[in-house]
Amino acid sequence: NKKKIKKTRKKKSPRHQSDQFIRIRDSSWRKPKGIDGRVRRRFKGALPMPSIGYGSNKKTRNIHPCGFKTVVVSNVSELEMLMMHNRTYAATIAHSVSSRVRRQIVERAEQLSVKVTNAAAKLRAEEDA
Repeated sequence: NKKKIKKTRKKKSPRHQSDQFIRIRDSSWRKPKGIDGRVRRRFKGALPMPSIGYGSNKKTRNIHPCGFKTVVVSNVSELEMLMMHNRTYAATIAHSVSSRVRRQIVERAEQLSVKVTNAAAKLRAEEDA
């Protein structure tokens, strides 16, 4: 009876006139505030403004495609917190964690039966094994 995750809007809202200026090409959304702005006045053919109606379903919000909510973990002690919540939360190992600590986290997660979303990252097969 799991609910299907459906995103209401996948595309990022581009900032108004960001295609005309290189300095704001990749910047985040800013609400237009000009007196004559087509976007602010919601004219037909203008960019759609972000609004609360684009929000996802509250039951499936912040849920990873694997069906779990994710928690970023940097060490083994942070992983221990997920022991009682391994049906709801999955661990994601932080980007800056070394491969040695990663290996420890993955081993401990296996014991606690906690899912790790990026368990294979930065782990090479042992050459001398």
